[in-house]
Amino acid sequence: MPYADQNTRFMQPVDERLARLNGELRHASATTILRASLIREWPQKLTYVSSFGAESAVMLSLIADVDPDFPVVFLETGMHFPQTLDYKDELIDRLGLTNVREIPPSETERKVLDPKNTLWKSDPDACCALRKVRPLEPALEGFDAWITGRKRFHGGARMSLPVFEFADGRFKVNPLASWTQDDVDAFFAHRNLPRHPLVAQGYPSIGCWPCTQPAADPSDIRSGRWAGMEKSECGLHVEKNERPRVF
Repeated sequence: MPYADQNTRFMQPVDERLARLNGELRHASATTILRASLIREWPQKLTYVSSFGAESAVMLSLIADVDPDFPVVFLETGMHFPQTLDYKDELIDRLGLTNVREIPPSETERKVLDPKNTLWKSDPDACCALRKVRPLEPALEGFDAWITGRKRFHGGARMSLPVFEFADGRFKVNPLASWTQDDVDAFFAHRNLPRHPLVAQGYPSIGCWPCTQPAADPSDIRSGRWAGMEKSECGLHVEKNERPRVF
């Protein structure tokens, strides 16, 4: 069914808009999903939140194909591996990205809550809240939707990941939801993209250094994240009313 006009799309109730988008684009290519989201659905109101981790080059490359000046949010937690920071600079240069925004935690809040940078040892949920979850909220101001690089093959709650979601007042777009590990590897090879240097050392999923180890189970891509803890997500993809209470 053709769209009446742009304003009609914007005024659609959330559930109707999700049904329309997922119905139309659930089997579309990542580039088609990106173009529809960026140009048609949320022009000037869409961003990508990137960790510059093991698979981030895929989405960043696809975005650069559409618009190298597209806003990319990087949460500079202060706890990234040095290799991640070097890799970020390499990808920015290689792909010609011109609008990467580095968002640190509040330094005032960090000095009060984590003056020795050891909060991750006693309360990893509080550390993620301080360094990722709360800094993201102001970083997303002015945007109606944001893109993630999540994929169903990562397992856990992501196995039922739709292409479009709505959470905490914003739409979320997952253009790579249906991609497999083979798809990711083939894209890296086809585009001759550099790999994150830690991938070769057994890190298929990379976050902050205190809570990331080489994958204990090669078949579980995220088994090195928060290993030994009752935790599998940093909180960015957990709705506010489902997050652990911290502070």
